[in-house]
Amino acid sequence: MKNSAISVQNVALDYPRKKKGTGLIREIVTRRFKKIPRKERWFRALNEINLEIKKGEVVGIMGPNGSGKSTLLRVIAGIYAPDEGSVEVEGRITLLAGIGTGFNQDLTGRENIKLTGSIFGFDVKSIKSMEEEIIDFAGIRDFIDDPIRTYSAGMRARLGFAIISNLEPDILLLDEVMSVGDHEFRKKSRARIEELVKGDATVVIVSHSKSILKSMCDKAYGIEKGKIVTDGNLDSTFEFYESEKE
Repeated sequence: MKNSAISVQNVALDYPRKKKGTGLIREIVTRRFKKIPRKERWFRALNEINLEIKKGEVVGIMGPNGSGKSTLLRVIAGIYAPDEGSVEVEGRITLLAGIGTGFNQDLTGRENIKLTGSIFGFDVKSIKSMEEEIIDFAGIRDFIDDPIRTYSAGMRARLGFAIISNLEPDILLLDEVMSVGDHEFRKKSRARIEELVKGDATVVIVSHSKSILKSMCDKAYGIEKGKIVTDGNLDSTFEFYESEKE
């Protein structure tokens, strides 16, 4: 991999078309599964994905809903194993996807900071040293000892970003989280990512926002029906995305 932080080679991933567990199990047990052609049983979510991202790059991924953007991030993060091809990453990788994903709803914000830090391998002393900075960055000090279930969606998203970015990952994957919060928080988020990049972090951002990707990314790729369809050039990716919306 040498200078690469992420190397995705000929990756394909299939989803079962029947996603409800009981129906899927019934087909397996009754052997009806075999009678249905594979292409009718499975949906190819990613197909022939090749992607090389260098250390320290900020790369955007754009595409219509259902195109495979979020699935690609989860394959890079190691949450999904590809059915074909390979993924190699160099360094500690963290994924921030959705709003408040991974939080324990019954724990307080402060307790979730400790829980998340421990999941990523930080000891109690290290988490404690980051705690105040995380709380200040998220801007939710008045609510930090309240249960997460009482937080608004924006508060959960701000806390999630504050925790993950302060863990100083080598590779940071962001799935539609850069547009949360007010204008001031978005400015802080962008500044924080710039800090991470200056410290050699690699960032991959899934977003529908041209302004976010244009201001932050070195490259951007368009994805459609599970395939990458642009060459990394920002303008050609934005042109592709606009044509998809028409």
